Formats: sequence, structure tokens, C-alpha cells
Amino acid sequence: MCSFIIYRGCVSRKTTNVVALGLMKNSAKKPRILAVIGKTATGKSDLAVVLAKKYNGEVVSADSRQVYRGFDLGSGKITKKEMRGIPHHLLDVASPKKQFSVSEYKQLADKAIEEIISRGKTPIICGGTGLYIDAVLKNIVVPEVPPNKKLRQTLEKKTTAQLFVILKKLDPRRAKEIDRNNPRRLVRALEIATALGKVPHLAVRPPSWDVLKIGLDLPDEILKKKIRTRLLMRMKKGMVAEAKNLHKCGLSWKQMEAFGMEYKYLALYLQSKITKKEMFEDIEKDTWQYSKRQATWFKRDKEIKWFKPMEKAKIIKEAEKFLKIDLLRKKK
Repeated sequence: MCSFIIYRGCVSRKTTNVVALGLMKNSAKKPRILAVIGKTATGKSDLAVVLAKKYNGEVVSADSRQVYRGFDLGSGKITKKEMRGIPHHLLDVASPKKQFSVSEYKQLADKAIEEIISRGKTPIICGGTGLYIDAVLKNIVVPEVPPNKKLRQTLEKKTTAQLFVILKKLDPRRAKEIDRNNPRRLVRALEIATALGKVPHLAVRPPSWDVLKIGLDLPDEILKKKIRTRLLMRMKKGMVAEAKNLHKCGLSWKQMEAFGMEYKYLALYLQSKITKKEMFEDIEKDTWQYSKRQATWFKRDKEIKWFKPMEKAKIIKEAEKFLKIDLLRKKK
């Protein structure tokens, strides 16, 4: 059976008109939400579940690959067992055969957060995709640029290096921020830049919620070991078989390569273009480079309060202080 046609967790279709009701009803204050963010392999998903258990919460994923159905082991998607009964949103909401934009993510995430608040629960944003997180928590106005099929056909014939060079000339600022090894994102950036002249500085509206941003970080050497250990575990669980199944269900090798990181090298290995050893080493290297890009992105956000994953007592104390007003109101 094709795994990427199965929905695991998603936003309810039922729409609501609630924006700032629920916990903050009859109050001028904004609803308070938590965010668990940081680099890959730092234990964000585990912490989000711990906080959700403690504060009657639900988790909203902020990961640009976990939105895709079938991208489970390769993207490090949380399992049903690991969720421990906590509802998770924005997982498995898109087909990997189609482009999923930041604008689409923001619309779904905003709706999920509003619905969670309307049920008197605590929304907990969890993930490492900086643009997704900023789009929601900073209430960024994302430009609507429809796909340009003719331009895409031209760009998709070029190498990743060529795409990056074009973007660097067209919009140097965006080139500094983007994953230069991800052709899917490079093509989309060039599509937006072509339509608008350049990828714009995104407009920001007043945020809809007050948020405590909890950042998780680890020393480089420890993080490198965790990345390697996690990759070995995923390989044992069947990451190669997952990629085979994605291809069997209609995802072309070229489409898979365009996602970069794990799926790029899995696709190359399954086409016998690289060895298994090369695949493992390339994934490990790319994941480490990705964590460095994440660090650069999050470093700019001075609102993030940083902790080590093992400092759960400190994190809970900080969350308790932040949510105190809401918790008192819920007891009345």
C-alpha cells in the first residue's frame, strides 16, 4: 500500500470564527501559546509532548518536510507511540508530488491554533523550519505567487549549483538565507523573484498570540553524535524501504532528489549512482550543515529563551511562569 496516501494527523476541516476566545475570553489579553524550536536532533518533539501533557496542550508541527505524506523515517516524523495520545497537527497534510507553500502552511497552522484555543487547550508549536515558525508567530504576510510551469520546466533542467548562481545574481539577500543544496527551494525562490522582481522583505502584522519561544540547543560534538546515532536507527527501521515505496507510489527520482538531504541521497543510492556508504556519509554531512543553517536563522531571534534538552525542570518553570495567568483562569 502506498504509505503517502495515509493521513496521520491533520487540521480539522471544521472552521471556526474564534480568534482570541477560549482561555482569554472576556479579556483584552492575547491567548498565550508555547513554541519549542531549535536545531535538528535536539529533542524538540519529546519536549513538546511533555509540555502538552502538563498543560493540556496539542502540538502544531512546524517542519517543511513532515507536512508530506510518506515522509516518515527520512524526516524524523514523530510516531503514534511517541505522541502518547497528544493530538498533532500539520503532519501528512500534503502530497509530495505537489509544491506546498509557506502561505498554505500559515493558513493551516493559524486555523489549527485557533481551534485548539477554542477548545480551551494550549497550542504548542514544534519544529525547526525557521520560515514556517516566523510566518505564524510573527504573523508574516506571505506573498501569493502561483506556480509558473513554463519557468519551472526551464529551471528544472539546470543543476543545483546553476540555480544558486542565478538566485545569487537576482536576489543576493535570499541567496544568503536559502539551502543552496535544495533545488526545490531554489526553484521556488527564483519563481517568486521572477514574479516580484526579488524575494521581498516580508511584511509583518501584529501577532495574534503571546508566545514563549523555548529553544533547544546542544554542544556541537554532542549534536554530531546524536545526528549519527539517529541516522543509524532510521536506517535500521527501514529508511531505504520507505524511499522505495515512495517511488513505487509514483514519486519520481527527480522529485525525490529535489527535497534534498535524506531523500536526495536515498534516491541517488536507489538509482545506483552512489554507494550505501556514500549515501550514509552524505546524509550525515548534509544534516550537520542543515543544523548550522538553522542555528544562523534562530540566532537572529532575540525572543528565544535557550535551554539544553536535559534542563526540563528549568523549561517547565519558565513555561509555568508564562502560562500562570491562563492556568489560574482555567481553574476558576
